[in-house]
Amino acid sequence: MSFLYPLGLLGLLAIPVLIFIYIIKSKYTEQTITSTYLWTLSEKFLKRKNPINKITGIISLILQILAVIFISIALAHPVFVLKGRANDYCFVLDGSGSMNTVQEGSTRFEAGKERIRGIINSAADGSTFTLITTGNVTDTVMKQTEDKKTALRQLDAVEPSFVASDFAGAVSEAQKYFSENPACKFYVITDKTFGAEKNVEVINVGSQANNCALEDVDYAFTVGGGVLVSGKAFAYDGDASVTVELFYDGNGRAVASTDVTLTKGEGAGFTIEWTAGEDESLPQFSSLKVAIKQGDSLRLDNEVILYNTHSDASYSTLIVSETPFFIQTSLLAAFGNLKREVVSPKDYNDEMRGYGLYVFQNFTPEKMPEDGAVWFINPDTGVDGTSGFSVRGVEQFKNAVELKLSTSTSSKVTDLLKHTDKSDTTGVTQYIKCGQFRNFTTLMTCNNDPVVFAGTNAYGNREVVFAIDLVETSDFAMSYNARILTYNLIGYTFPEIVESSSFYCGDSVEINVLANCTAIKVELPSGKAEYLDTSTASVKYKLTEVGEYTVTATVGGILQSVKVYSQLPVAERISGATEASFVLNGEPSTVKRDGKYEDLLYAFIILAVIVAADWMVYCYEQYQLR
Repeated sequence: MSFLYPLGLLGLLAIPVLIFIYIIKSKYTEQTITSTYLWTLSEKFLKRKNPINKITGIISLILQILAVIFISIALAHPVFVLKGRANDYCFVLDGSGSMNTVQEGSTRFEAGKERIRGIINSAADGSTFTLITTGNVTDTVMKQTEDKKTALRQLDAVEPSFVASDFAGAVSEAQKYFSENPACKFYVITDKTFGAEKNVEVINVGSQANNCALEDVDYAFTVGGGVLVSGKAFAYDGDASVTVELFYDGNGRAVASTDVTLTKGEGAGFTIEWTAGEDESLPQFSSLKVAIKQGDSLRLDNEVILYNTHSDASYSTLIVSETPFFIQTSLLAAFGNLKREVVSPKDYNDEMRGYGLYVFQNFTPEKMPEDGAVWFINPDTGVDGTSGFSVRGVEQFKNAVELKLSTSTSSKVTDLLKHTDKSDTTGVTQYIKCGQFRNFTTLMTCNNDPVVFAGTNAYGNREVVFAIDLVETSDFAMSYNARILTYNLIGYTFPEIVESSSFYCGDSVEINVLANCTAIKVELPSGKAEYLDTSTASVKYKLTEVGEYTVTATVGGILQSVKVYSQLPVAERISGATEASFVLNGEPSTVKRDGKYEDLLYAFIILAVIVAADWMVYCYEQYQLR
């Protein structure tokens, strides 16, 4: 036996003090009586009825001494060593996305923590506990912690992640610890199946679960002005029939739905078309939510949110035109909250600056704006060398000639022509023949001449050229492709903070640091917020939660916000997925560590009994002296 706090034994010095007090203590008390006869008679009676009266004082002293002894020993905190009765334990807890699956009213992660909690509580005192978690990173939460309460408190604080699990780091950490302590008992708590678990006991907390999920969900505008959502649905644990619903802007009522029959392990494609009534039009939406109506054990992969990236745009636009009606009401009106101002060509001057976009229709300025993007519609000439193109003449036809979409497979062309329809043909009777002396990307041609092209001007600003009249000499403006192409070109004109809005948890999103950007704030689905570095052209940010992220940049004193959605990784949607192995190399040792016993509960119970007994003796003495 040893003492954790030996100085507590100094309390035993109180024993001689108690004895000294007992010796010098007066045994007599002054009492007022009415008759010595009655007093003598009562003394004879007390002696006859209470034979222990003479020893009550010594009993009280003994009880007080025992109380001092027990208090001193309790303060010294005795520890009894139990040879070879304790163990070292190392737990590897799977914190991956699939551990969020709910079964029997709680998640698999909570079930895993409960199994660890049971092992800790049943372990002999003196055992040590090490906890390694997998998730966003491999983390050693605690190492060789002896105190059970501390170990349980640290265990309770651990939270699951949503990324795909990576056990390689956990194996490496566990192997290091095994090399240091081959007698340690290793447990892996997971919902995955491992093979060849040498020197490791795998506790599988997974059980049969029902899980369906969505994959490859996207949307496009239809020729009729509606929205077509497409994607795949999967059933991972058995055949199922599900209903996929479409919502917009957080509206709690589905605007469209479709039923999908699923075969276990196979994906089934689906489409949902959202169209307006005969006398209605679709509302301008900022987001679409596609969700499986039926609940299942893992709800994290039951929905996907898609964003209309320009619905919240608030960029200032200057339109220089004699006939701006069509540009205002059709070309730009449907694409976000573009702040538009209009001036006629005769009123335009080079002092008009401070706009994000300048649209010149049937007019070319003498000097190119240096502070914003520029669109030319049916230009009459180029702007010296800064515009990057020249006008070589006008091509006219008696009959309409077809406009053709570019067939280039370059990533830029593919991105700018995204969702366009090659079968949607339009024709022109006149176009401007342009020459290019900067690196432009051609999007549409007529007679192999570029008619719609985009690039950057000499000032590094985005530039788009429509070498046609949008209304009088073509029917392009009324086509389906005009709406889609303009939508894409607005995105090109105003570079986005984030180029894509759909990711998987664990991916890193590249956030562009725009010119004059002074701050970037990222709001996580959990409500937490982080601020990013703005000293570089772009910064990568790892998505660690499932759900909606909001990225807000302060650009020139104006807040610009975009949203991205992080989905559960596909690998984490499969119940009971198989990992390769969890092997710890080396021969285990059978040598156990010494346990200990330091529970003072019984000592305090004995102390309480002694104090109570001493109080009873004291009360008895006082009663006898009345």
